[in-house]
Amino acid sequence: MGKATREAYGNALARIGKNNTNIIVLDADLSKSTKTDTFKKECPDRFFNVGIAEQNLISVGAGLAAAGKIPFVSSFAMFATGRAFEQIRNAVCYPKLNVKVCATHAGITVGEDGATHQSLEDIACMRVLPNMTVVVPADEKETNAVIEWAAAYEGPVYVRLGRAGVDDVSPEEYTFTPGKSTQLIDGSDVTIIACGALVGPAVEASKALQNNGISARVINMASIKPIDVDAIVKAASETGAIVTAEEHNILGGLGSAVAEVIVAHKPVPVEFVGVQDTFGESGTPTELMTKYGLTTDDIVNAVNRVVARK
Repeated sequence: MGKATREAYGNALARIGKNNTNIIVLDADLSKSTKTDTFKKECPDRFFNVGIAEQNLISVGAGLAAAGKIPFVSSFAMFATGRAFEQIRNAVCYPKLNVKVCATHAGITVGEDGATHQSLEDIACMRVLPNMTVVVPADEKETNAVIEWAAAYEGPVYVRLGRAGVDDVSPEEYTFTPGKSTQLIDGSDVTIIACGALVGPAVEASKALQNNGISARVINMASIKPIDVDAIVKAASETGAIVTAEEHNILGGLGSAVAEVIVAHKPVPVEFVGVQDTFGESGTPTELMTKYGLTTDDIVNAVNRVVARK
């Protein structure tokens, strides 16, 4: 098990921020948890804690962006996208300002904090906003690449980060490009398209399926918006069936984004692995991933169902 993507975010931000003095970091009294305190130690004069005031967090970020700075604003995903949705919509996306909303503690693996803190809607909320780029890195290497890209890109970005450690899956020479996915394993019978914490289990599922005579392609779809239409259509054409896997509600997230492409370009059977339109609860990440159907076995079962539908 590798590092949590929130840890990778904190380290990348501190490294990049030392050299780019236009980067300003804002946090809503959670810097030890979001790991922006790593940046604070390196660049204390460019770090600001706005307190438990997420709407103000986004608005201050928008003001800094309008003044030519590159604000990275962080809180838990539940609060960054939920409490401050209007500010992200009207103060960031509408004027297309250069604000990077990097939200941690997304998904069910927040664990013991329970349903109130487990954001299972944030991809849907951010994906629907015009001008917003939505990215869900899968591991440390990809998070590093995404933060480097975000610092150089001009425009609103939402980066979804997790609390728990994740498997290292990215190739050695990885670079992030919005709208492009990464094929991790080739396959001919079915394609598993995953993001974030579910990419590691998707890789393990492909290996398990190989033992049962099913050749499963695995695609890491970190760029949710823009999404890699070409890779999805190619996978549908070549393998004839798709399974999506995400640590998010099955409504409005990666699965919905992939299905929109499939129905428009190459209709094939699709199965969705994700939280089945319900709230979470308190428990360990492992317990919750099992209860809510987000494990390697759940991906294997979904593949078996979708292959039977071909």
